[in-house]
Amino acid sequence: MSGKRVIPRTVWMLGLVSLFMDLSSELIHSLLPIFLVSGLGASVLTVGVIEGVAEATAMIVKVFSGAISDFLGRRKALLLAGYGLATLSKPLFPLAQTVDMVFAARFIDRIGKGIRGAPRDALVADVTPPEIRGAAFGLRQSMDTVGAVLGPAMAVVLMLVFADIRHVLWFAVAPGVVAMGLLLWGVRETRGDRDGTKPFRSPIRWRAARDFGAAYWRVVAIGAVFTLARFSEAFLILRGEDMGLSASWAPIVLIVMSLFFTLSAYPAGWLSDRVPRSAVLAAGLVLLVLADLALAVKAGGVGSLLAGAALWGLHMGFSQGILSAMVADTTPAGMKGTAFGIFNLASGVCMLLASVLAGWLWQFWGPSATFLTGAAFAAVALLGLGTPAGRGRRDG
Repeated sequence: MSGKRVIPRTVWMLGLVSLFMDLSSELIHSLLPIFLVSGLGASVLTVGVIEGVAEATAMIVKVFSGAISDFLGRRKALLLAGYGLATLSKPLFPLAQTVDMVFAARFIDRIGKGIRGAPRDALVADVTPPEIRGAAFGLRQSMDTVGAVLGPAMAVVLMLVFADIRHVLWFAVAPGVVAMGLLLWGVRETRGDRDGTKPFRSPIRWRAARDFGAAYWRVVAIGAVFTLARFSEAFLILRGEDMGLSASWAPIVLIVMSLFFTLSAYPAGWLSDRVPRSAVLAAGLVLLVLADLALAVKAGGVGSLLAGAALWGLHMGFSQGILSAMVADTTPAGMKGTAFGIFNLASGVCMLLASVLAGWLWQFWGPSATFLTGAAFAAVALLGLGTPAGRGRRDG
């Protein structure tokens, strides 16, 4: 096999860093909605606002971290800052006594995610040959989701042992520290295109529209509508509790979702290197429609709930790495950090709208309305992807 077709060591190490940090984060996130609603008395609408603001913050911060990483031509310093903030936020969750304190901890954690997200994706693109880029993004995403399986699994086991959410949340600290160690000593980067004379330019400017082609902006538009259909996974956990799962067992919804995400992310990335990426993304949207429909039907009981979680995980595997690869495909080498940043700005605004809308629908119209609306948005994104304008470069 040609050396160019071997996924670089840096991608593997970034995958391990993601694995441990996601283990830490998902242990917390699998219990946090129940902690907020049952432990601190928050409404579902409040959960939607917290999740929407937190995730939107992460995506919007990526705009600036991506541009700064392009300006510096270096990615690792920003990765250390981002993962470091996330690690420092972990003890704040078990210490929180009010909804405001949880919001602050979640906000700090997501700022860290925003700082690291675009430079990490840009570093993967920097070190990976284009012909295996889909597989590289899929591999990193798969390793990330291994942590997303282990985190909720640990939450279930620890809750069965201790039956105290605050106590269990403390166990999230150690994996975050391990992730920082792996990043500090295990990740190396190639020098970027920074030549010492290129001035820093804010990505929030109309001139950026001329820096990127029409194919890139089509990917941004499709990704934005797609995000409207995919609100926070916190609502999957709350749906589990709504269907009768106890606080100890509710994280199983994320375990099933993340397991199917893990199993599908790398194969989907591999497939997208061989067939049009838009076809793989379309399959992901169909899976999201089916997931929402399954989750909307309470009469189906736990079986319908777990089927919906499995389909949700498959749709993630067939979309997240694929969208990243489509962004990388449609942008020049020296501007990938900025490209990922702008993409995540649009997605962040839509994530805020989606989660707030989901919480409002849940509170005033019930859980079924939330998931049926998500299915409708996914169908709209699918229709847009099926038009000639929705099929961008690398579809041939």
